[in-house]
Amino acid sequence: MERIYIGMGSNLADPAEQLRSAVEALAQLPQTQLVGVSGFYQSDSLLPGQPRYTNAVAALDSTLPPLDLLDALQAIENGQGRERLERWGPRTLDLDIVLFGDRLIDEPRLKVPHYHMQERAFVLYPLAELAPADLRLADGRSLKALLAACPFVGLERLPPN
Repeated sequence: MERIYIGMGSNLADPAEQLRSAVEALAQLPQTQLVGVSGFYQSDSLLPGQPRYTNAVAALDSTLPPLDLLDALQAIENGQGRERLERWGPRTLDLDIVLFGDRLIDEPRLKVPHYHMQERAFVLYPLAELAPADLRLADGRSLKALLAACPFVGLERLPPN
């Protein structure tokens, strides 16, 4: 089993409910156990003019190979109405593999650690709720250093439902 962290985001069709449904689907994946889910956060879209996003991170323990897990995540997205019309466009659901154990993955379809995660407070702060405080990414960076370089700006932690 490897510990895998999944970034989740939605800004369409009741985003918090989209994330709750995604968590239920993650818990049903074969060879996988849902270990935890961060709180939900709201943040502005990376592109102007879009609705605000609701984000969270889920922790999984799984024996699925990385590309099999990616296929399963994309099936969950599609099942919840995801349409890929434009890069960084609005979406019902986005599921990204942020970290996959201590692996560095550089495949055409999958880059892990997730590229640009160091610039995205909406990934780092939910991740910090679940990951060990001394977590080091496979590329050597520490989560603590990434958090220090990415202030909690533009984020709002939502109250639990």
